[in-house]
Amino acid sequence: MKKNIAIIMGGYSSEYEISLKSGNVVYQYLNKDKFNLYRVHIFNNKWVYVDDEQIETPIDKHDFSVILNGVKTTFDCVFNAIHGTPGEDGLMQSYFELLEIPQTSCSFYQAALTFNKRDLLSVLKSYGIKSAPSYYLNKGDNINENKIVEKVGLPCFVKANKSGSSFGITKVYEKVHLKDAIDIAYKEDDEIIIEGFLDGTEVSVGVIKYEGKTTVLPITEIVSENDFFDYEAKYEGKSQEITPARITSKQKENVTNVAASIYNILKMKGYTRSEFIFIGDTPYLIEINTTPGLTTESILPQQAQKAGISLSMLFESAVSEVLS
Repeated sequence: MKKNIAIIMGGYSSEYEISLKSGNVVYQYLNKDKFNLYRVHIFNNKWVYVDDEQIETPIDKHDFSVILNGVKTTFDCVFNAIHGTPGEDGLMQSYFELLEIPQTSCSFYQAALTFNKRDLLSVLKSYGIKSAPSYYLNKGDNINENKIVEKVGLPCFVKANKSGSSFGITKVYEKVHLKDAIDIAYKEDDEIIIEGFLDGTEVSVGVIKYEGKTTVLPITEIVSENDFFDYEAKYEGKSQEITPARITSKQKENVTNVAASIYNILKMKGYTRSEFIFIGDTPYLIEINTTPGLTTESILPQQAQKAGISLSMLFESAVSEVLS
């Protein structure tokens, strides 16, 4: 008997449009001969099942079910394609854990930790994972530009602490522009991380659980046409994403080992995509995404295909892992 799979997409953050694209790609490629697929849009004002005619039917939040043709439909598994809150910060993971419904992304603690850049880097520092020098601000804190520059140098990146897809990020070259960058970041989050600029090759490393094993996918080199890998570079073609990356065998070995180590240290499951910048042969961690983009143009699917894993195989593996 075929299992019922709910593909959740949308979300409450600026990333909702990207999430809708990811979710629809999962719906397109996940094997309909093996699974009954249901697209579920999760928004602040509504949770709805959306059929192929775009007709919406409300989801019952008490047990995550839906009434279709007079019959109550429940789900054997949830495929999480929500970028940002509430799908990448632990909220949906906690909800489904309480309902005892398996879901394809990491557990609630890992999601909350990795979504909080400051906490993630602090935890991993004790394991020897390197990162850029950083300075933290919370909304309402006094802003001392001199202390910031003394700690992280210039240029630097001002980032919303809990945000994705490069929303709320500014590269700052002069101290006089710090305040404006901080104001931009506060539009996305009430916590900020300011990081020193690392001048080196940027790479993206996908790590997945595939056929029961932690698998590091072929590494992607990021070459942005813009000043950094911002929203336009990520989603509007203003970058080159070169897979496999043009890095040395030593760099490849080092970043592969670090990415796999992080995945195992944090007891991850599902997909992760980690960003690193090399200083010499040493990879410095920038961030970890636990529900990365899943469109045909997204980095992790590109990496999987280079590894001989089709989109159908990639998505089916995620479901099979949690149903086994």
